[in-house]
Amino acid sequence: PFFIAEISSNHNGDIINAKRLMHMAKKNGADAVKLQTYTPETMTVNSRKKYFMIKKGLWKGFSLWDLYKKAHTPYKWHKELFNYGKKIGIKIFSTPFDEKAVNFLEKLKCPFYKVASFEMTDISLIKKIASTNKRIIISTGMASIDEIALTFNKAKEFGAKKITLLYCVSNYPSKISDFNLNNINILKKKFKCEIGFSDHSTDTKIAAAAINAGATVIEKHICLKNVKALDSNFSINEDEISDFRNSINSSKIKISSNSSFYKKLLGKKYFFRNKSEDNSKAFRRSIFVTRKIIKGEKFSRKNIKKIRPGYGLKPIFFDKLIGKKSPISIEAYEPLPKNIIQKLNIEI
Repeated sequence: PFFIAEISSNHNGDIINAKRLMHMAKKNGADAVKLQTYTPETMTVNSRKKYFMIKKGLWKGFSLWDLYKKAHTPYKWHKELFNYGKKIGIKIFSTPFDEKAVNFLEKLKCPFYKVASFEMTDISLIKKIASTNKRIIISTGMASIDEIALTFNKAKEFGAKKITLLYCVSNYPSKISDFNLNNINILKKKFKCEIGFSDHSTDTKIAAAAINAGATVIEKHICLKNVKALDSNFSINEDEISDFRNSINSSKIKISSNSSFYKKLLGKKYFFRNKSEDNSKAFRRSIFVTRKIIKGEKFSRKNIKKIRPGYGLKPIFFDKLIGKKSPISIEAYEPLPKNIIQKLNIEI
């Protein structure tokens, strides 16, 4: 399997840590390392309104702004990290979270791209990435088959030549009961493309089971054992990377197809999402008002924005709203009401 070591926020704000993680990934058999390319401004707004506060889970108590401010990989690091990847001989690529990030990464000659589960429904971003004609890896956490189909077909329509879908559970950390590894084979049959697995669990055997179920790409967060970072709880540390690599290499030996453990992970024979992922849908992007709008005022890129969280209208409607007159007045930092498309007679 192609093993992607995800650095995410585990550099903990220090480029030296990022390089150490890249070195450990290379030393212990990872095929590639992945960054995340965003700023707090491209993810959300600096507000402490209820929509923007995390009320439960691993990051409880953070505002989205403060979370992404702490977690982001600064743009100014990227060139140095890409050059370091070349120096030590490991592939390096990234997840862009908005269209400007794609432009930035293109200048660095990013070889291929990843789409995060939470951005999977942002069709404008899918179009931008697909138009590079480079390989695109799409995580599918929380998504229904219909949502995956829409994104997959749009990526093909806009120019993606090679698409890999990753079965993913967007629950942090993921529990054994969250998984339905039969989804891997279902996705492979339906979309006839390479299928992988993005692992947010704390049990390394789950990735080995995913290989048995048909995954050929494995993505796993890595961390430094003496650095406590935002994603450490569902990451493998530097001493565990080699064992993880060996585990996915020898999955047929490690995991018996007849074991109760494996059968439990396979789950139902139809495409299934555990309700544990439902809470995470709140952190998808949606359309929010960023400047007070008066009834009759036109929607523009200055007064609406596609940001996290997901309480507003879906991002797919963003471009169609631009230039339309608002039928109501809306305060700043409020989600754009979902019924506004009916009032404006807008269709997908």
